[in-house]
Amino acid sequence: MNDHELAASLAAEAGDLLLGIRDQGGAAGDRQSNALLLERLRAARPDDAVLSEEAPDDAARLRYERVWIVDPLDGTREYGQPGRDDWAVHVALAIDGVAAIGAVALPAAGVVLHTGEPPVLASAEPGPIRVAVSRSRPSAQVTALIGAIAGRPVPMGSAGAKAMAVVRGVADVYAHSGGQYEWDSCAPVAVAAAAGLHVSRLDGSPLRYNRPDPYLPDLVICRPELADKVLSALGADRAG
Repeated sequence: MNDHELAASLAAEAGDLLLGIRDQGGAAGDRQSNALLLERLRAARPDDAVLSEEAPDDAARLRYERVWIVDPLDGTREYGQPGRDDWAVHVALAIDGVAAIGAVALPAAGVVLHTGEPPVLASAEPGPIRVAVSRSRPSAQVTALIGAIAGRPVPMGSAGAKAMAVVRGVADVYAHSGGQYEWDSCAPVAVAAAAGLHVSRLDGSPLRYNRPDPYLPDLVICRPELADKVLSALGADRAG
């Protein structure tokens, strides 16, 4: 199978595993999903490198053009709360630092979104701009953004769930400034970009992956027609 199909297949398989062991809690979910993804990637793409949230980082990955970046369980807190479906599995392939291939599974919602079949954006909804935000800790910068664009917050859980809310037409904007790592955003960014959404850092600069330090603290994903308004409200240089 090609890279798109592999990413989607692995995200779906890890999601099924997580559903089956959910009563064991988040730590078990992180561990077992990570083991599955690493094993499958070693078998299917032995010549590629891997960066996973749940595995030790190997600096050797910096010598590779192709690096799989995975989050075996995005939203451990939500996963551990019965009935919540706003958690995800991320499987992405960065090529020369760009989030080129990706799949995001929302297992409890029965959904896998991926770059092999880019989602079609829904028509814009009338009314206030809907901004996906953290249920528990929206940052001051995102709160200020909502005020500046007269937006309406849409609280939800994991980074993948919030990003896919924009892809699925449940929200119009997802902006984050509270600190993330490459595995939090690589797959969602790949899927969002394939669907035609704007993706960037909060300052408008490109999102780059497979860097020596995988800390990538901020991003914005939004409908393309809102990009100028959102980035202006964030104080970004649109040309950047």
